[in-house]
Amino acid sequence: MGPLKGLKVIEMAGIGPGPFCAMMLSDMGADVIRIDRADAVGAKGERDPRFEILNRGRPSIALDLKKPQAIELVLKLVKDADVLMEGFRPGVMERLGLGPAECAKVNPKLVYGRITGWGQDGPLAQAAGHDINYIAITGALNAIGRGGEAPVPPLNLVGDFGGGSMYMLFGILCALWERERSGTGQVVDAAIVDGVNSLSSFLFGALARNGWVNERGANVLDGGRPWYDSYQTKDGGYICIGPIEARFYQLFLERVGLAGEGLPDQNDPAGWPLLRERFTALFKTKTRDEWSSLLEGTDACFAPVLSITEAPNHPHNAARGNFTEIDGVTQPVPAPRFSRTKAEIAGPASRAGQKTRVGLAGWGISDTDIQTLLDEKVAVQAAG
Repeated sequence: MGPLKGLKVIEMAGIGPGPFCAMMLSDMGADVIRIDRADAVGAKGERDPRFEILNRGRPSIALDLKKPQAIELVLKLVKDADVLMEGFRPGVMERLGLGPAECAKVNPKLVYGRITGWGQDGPLAQAAGHDINYIAITGALNAIGRGGEAPVPPLNLVGDFGGGSMYMLFGILCALWERERSGTGQVVDAAIVDGVNSLSSFLFGALARNGWVNERGANVLDGGRPWYDSYQTKDGGYICIGPIEARFYQLFLERVGLAGEGLPDQNDPAGWPLLRERFTALFKTKTRDEWSSLLEGTDACFAPVLSITEAPNHPHNAARGNFTEIDGVTQPVPAPRFSRTKAEIAGPASRAGQKTRVGLAGWGISDTDIQTLLDEKVAVQAAG
């Protein structure tokens, strides 16, 4: 019943940002079919699909893309698809005979999404890389971390999922909207480096107006201010504060008992070392939970720093139903939320090729043709 119900999407199996993008499309109601390689079926080291959260909500079919019959089958699926998305190096899909030009011949309305680290062209287009490399050339990695220390990789949230998946989704939906008027599909080149550059727009504006110092740990949002940082508590946990605005900062001082101490002005750089020293000592006088009881829910801009195992049990997350459990695995529910067309998880992930029969049948391939594909090993059905 999600807002994308009726949208048909072909996902060429990949890792990281591609599967996350496909998961979100599925969560929003799209009919997504995942095409895995035939040699991925039963491969050594294959993980239990229960833990492959990014693959949830869509069937996996397995095809031997080295065989022309498999390419013909994919093009047959393309004919009825709205979107095809892939994350191979530039040129791979063309060599398979499944590039944008070949697909457009059978379906001119197809939106062809391509997600890579470096993009479809440029000096680095054919180079291998991962999230840390992509965000490095954007300036984002250099800006994250403590002053005087090495940059800190922000997991793969900034590059793969922020600059990659989210911009791929945005591009796909923009192309679908434009197709409503033109009647024609187009290629979406979603490069992680491009997306992260875009995410950094406010930094470039701040830098231009001298509102940002080009070094780590020296700015408002990177831990350079004592009133926008994390602190250890008595029990070894951590809390964070962020009262940037003067009225919130004053409330924070009052709530923690520092309002009458004659501390340096909030915005006086000369006083920041003293403020940090005082805050550090103060927060070690109570446990994380004690500070939460005192400050959480106020305008002091406070939150406990939770681990990912603790997050599902936080009262706010629990009240909003932000997590669910599928086959014993806790995982986030779809986001964002809609007033009428509720998004929902279509089901758990399947192993490579586990739903070859079901997936192909769901896209209109006859039982006879499916059996022929299996007999000729063009398609593979995983056991179980």
